[in-house]
Parts: sequence; C-alpha cells; structure tokens
Amino acid sequence: MKLYGYFRSSASYRVRIALALKGLDYELQPVHLRRNEQRAPEFLERNPQGLVPALADGDAVLTQSLAIIEYLEERYPEPPLLPAGPADRARVRALAQIVACDVHPINNLRVLQYLEKDLGVDEDARAAWARHWIDGGFAAMEAMLRDDPRTGDHCFGDRPTLADVCLVPQVFNSRRFDLDMARYPTLARINESCMRLPAFADQAPERQPDAE
Repeated sequence: MKLYGYFRSSASYRVRIALALKGLDYELQPVHLRRNEQRAPEFLERNPQGLVPALADGDAVLTQSLAIIEYLEERYPEPPLLPAGPADRARVRALAQIVACDVHPINNLRVLQYLEKDLGVDEDARAAWARHWIDGGFAAMEAMLRDDPRTGDHCFGDRPTLADVCLVPQVFNSRRFDLDMARYPTLARINESCMRLPAFADQAPERQPDAE
C-alpha cells in the first residue's frame, strides 16, 4: 500500500492512525499542500478532487478518509474499529462524522486560504471562525459522551474506534487555533488516553518524516 498525504492534514492523520492500529505496512508518499502538489496533474489522476489522503492498494486507488478507513475495516477486520451491534456502530459513526462531516470540512486549509485570499479575512478572524465551528462540534460530542455508560477510556468502551481516530486529529487542530480544551473534559481525557498508545502518538504530525 502507498499513502499519499500531508503531515498536518487531519484527514491524512486519521488514515495513518487506522493503518497503525491495524498493524499494516505502507509506503508514505508526501503531497505538500502548501506547495500545491495536490494540484499536480499526476496527483489529480489519482484524486480529481485534489485532496489528501489517497491510498493505493494494488490496482485500487481510494479517496476520502472515512471511505478509506471503512475499506481497511472490511479488508483487515482485526482489530475492529467499529463495535459489533448495529446501534453501537451507528453511534460510533455519528461521533466520527461530527468531526469529519460537520467540523473539519469548513476549517481545512483550502477554506482558510479562501477566507484569506478571496474574502480578505485577517488571521485573527480566521482563527475565530475555526474556533466557532470546532466548539459547536466538540460541545455536541462532549454532551453525547460525558454521562453515557458506553463511554470508557475511549469514545466507545476501552479500545479505540473510528470515533477516536477522528477525534484525535481534530484536537490537534483545535490547539493550533488556541481552543480551550478545558471546556470539553471528556474529550480531553479521551484524547490523553489515545495519545498514550503508539498507534496514535507515533502518527502525530510533528513525528512524520515530511514534517517541517
């Protein structure tokens, strides 16, 4: 397998965590977003959206982080990233999608660059924009997890699931925008539990070979 990604991309970070949790070997192919390498013709052939990550596995080229992770879950089911029961699986997917569908897409690099270059929004206002949308998602996740008996060391029980795989990169991003994690004690505790595991800690952006 070959993973095309960027060290600070939270979507790439998710896939790195999932690959590590499943103990899968892969070759990393950096795609530098700030140098617009994602717009290069050879990369657009792999992903016409011009986004990372993309995962090549044999003849298959997969895009969209959650689709890639679900593919890995189906092809390499151990250890599982989704619980057994349908309702529990739906809960984990819902928690993951708060981040992947509602928070991250309006705070990623291309959106922040559009705010800056096309709309003339200054740095402080862009950071306030990011904090606003992260806060809304994190407040909902905190409410869902805080008193629920299914919450353990991780978002669902005591081993990582897809929800944790999405949460940890978003916590990393939140700190870049100076969001106060003390407002979300359950999320902060779960993030700390995750970061004690090598599969999470070793995939942190600052530990990647393309980090700068």
